[in-house]
Amino acid sequence: MSIRVLVADDQEIVRTGLCTILDAQPGIEVVAEAPDGQQAVREAHRLRPDVCLLDIRMPVLDGVAATLQLAGPDVADPMAVVVITTFDLDEHVHDALRAGARGFLLKDAGPALLAQAVRAAADGDALIDPAVTVRLLAHFARAARPGGSPTADPLTGREDAVLRLVAGGLTNAEITAELHLGLSTVKTHLAAIMPKTGARNRVEVARWAYESGRHP
Repeated sequence: MSIRVLVADDQEIVRTGLCTILDAQPGIEVVAEAPDGQQAVREAHRLRPDVCLLDIRMPVLDGVAATLQLAGPDVADPMAVVVITTFDLDEHVHDALRAGARGFLLKDAGPALLAQAVRAAADGDALIDPAVTVRLLAHFARAARPGGSPTADPLTGREDAVLRLVAGGLTNAEITAELHLGLSTVKTHLAAIMPKTGARNRVEVARWAYESGRHP
């Protein structure tokens, strides 16, 4: 069964390019496109796509506001949102991550990474360029209070190790190899980390790690 994707970007040539790339990937189907955030939200509610790929800077309703409506903390049944931007240090990306986006991509990421990110988001994971992730999170963590927010329950030693690797941009498979654990064990640790850090996905886990100074 194909992964159904909604693509929203106010630049028609960019939107068309993204749709063309995704439609050419096996197992991925673009079911809707939108030139602004308001239409994207409307189409997303109507079609319930598996993944919403949203440009950060759009007219009428920008990507941050659209993400908040589709995946925010008050949304009962949040959708998978991946935001795209031209600049890796775009301050709006940080806002989108806080609003509930599972990850972000640069517009020049390339077909392979774009397809991988869509598949990861559909699976409830997030695939983000590690170098970009580290740079972005480190940039915005500089203003965070030293020590960050305490966890409701302390992390175990193994959970802390997984946390730091997630913050380093490693995928579950890479963490499995690094810590010599089974994939299901890594997923169990990650599931335990999320409620302790108040995170809803691995991107928020990584952000918490940086804001708390617990990163590689």
